[in-house]
Amino acid sequence: MKFFAFRSIRTRIMAGATLLSIALVGSVVSVWAKTESHLYRQEKLNEAKLFSKVLSTTLFSNHLAEKNWSQIRLNLDLLMKENEDFVYILVSDARMDNQIVGASPGDFQGQYIPDIVPLEVTNTALNVSGKSSIVDTFVLRDIQFLGMMRAKKGERVMEVASDIQMLTGKKIGTLRFGISLRQVDRVVAYAVNQALMVGAVGLGIGLLSAYILARRLSKPILELQMSAIKIAAGDLQHRAQIHSVDEIGILAASFNEMTAALQGSFSKLRRTLESFERFVPNKFISAIAPEGIENIHVGVAVKRNMTILFCDIRGYTSMSEVMTPLETFAFLNDYLACMGKAIDEAGGFIDKYIGDAIMALFDDEATDGALKAAILMQSALSKFNYERTASQRQGRSQNSLPKIVVGIGIHRGEVVMGTVGFACRIDSTVVGDAVNIASRIEGLTKQYKCGILITESVVSSLEYPEFFALRLIDNAVKVKGKDEAIAIYELQI
Repeated sequence: MKFFAFRSIRTRIMAGATLLSIALVGSVVSVWAKTESHLYRQEKLNEAKLFSKVLSTTLFSNHLAEKNWSQIRLNLDLLMKENEDFVYILVSDARMDNQIVGASPGDFQGQYIPDIVPLEVTNTALNVSGKSSIVDTFVLRDIQFLGMMRAKKGERVMEVASDIQMLTGKKIGTLRFGISLRQVDRVVAYAVNQALMVGAVGLGIGLLSAYILARRLSKPILELQMSAIKIAAGDLQHRAQIHSVDEIGILAASFNEMTAALQGSFSKLRRTLESFERFVPNKFISAIAPEGIENIHVGVAVKRNMTILFCDIRGYTSMSEVMTPLETFAFLNDYLACMGKAIDEAGGFIDKYIGDAIMALFDDEATDGALKAAILMQSALSKFNYERTASQRQGRSQNSLPKIVVGIGIHRGEVVMGTVGFACRIDSTVVGDAVNIASRIEGLTKQYKCGILITESVVSSLEYPEFFALRLIDNAVKVKGKDEAIAIYELQI
């Protein structure tokens, strides 16, 4: 049915309840009308049978036997005057070939087959033998009595016919009279109106009840829908406030349990992502997996022009030989923490740790951030050395703690960022000639006894070169694995 296409549950309930109410009201009206019609008709039928029996055996039998037709006609007119339900009354004499000897109205006197009802009705009436016949029919013309309309052409009537017999039982005639069904129709119409009124009240009550029921059922469902929208928008703290004890309440409780489970899962996933970003920088992920880390696979690579910074501790091997593994591990963590913070403040990100060495990348168009990071790293290292010395003076360390010195090399060029490995083990990396040059430049800091060395490509990409103190160290130096000579500069602090 059409109402099943409605999208709203409230509308479906209302439509279903309305159709059910209409069906019930229609059934009640129909049954009521038929019952009233049947009862009133049966009442009329019983009255007609009794009236027919009385008239045919007492009032007309003697007069008809004596051929006292004038008295019969007077009695017929009197009956018509006293009972408005009579449309016509006919008395025919069987001894005269069923000629009508008395009629009211008098138009039909002397006729054999009156033109008041269909012929088959007349034949049925004249063939009555020993009992009454009752037939529903209609009149063939307008019938008036004493100037008043008793029935119009086509109007429904009930014709009753019975034998007129002598005391010996011999049939001498037939009594026929038509009773208007107008009163029956009025009673039926009244019954239908009453039923419709009751049905309208019932329909109104049904619709109101359906509306209340639909509202009670749909309201918590709409609340669940709004809760689902809020949760889909990211509000995992939200809970559906439905406390009914029916199936919807059970559904709401399950919904809240699901939301709590989702909140726990997303919190765990968020912590996992935060931990993952500590292993693979977010800038690296956004470059090789712009659609999300779930789309990372082996062999993904992009080309970028980046600034590469290498930092390495001088004499780390000999330094680590005098420390236990745990002391070495603790030292590295403290050292890398202060260096990493400086790089992060300057806008770079660490690509990897190679023992004590650090490889950092800067994705900016200019190289100012890399130089700022180098300055901050040297400053952080001075503070780190001071704190180590202070710790030694307070007796917290039994071994002599040497001063940490680092070399920093910076170069800018084209690199390839991507993933390497196989299906079960993937690693992120940056490869290219620029990476090798940056590593070689860091190695030259030992040869030139400089803390920070940068290449010509870094200097030419500075946005504000006047902010930095630069000194040309070598106009044409060849680095290992590079045929062309490059110029290198010292960044002075």
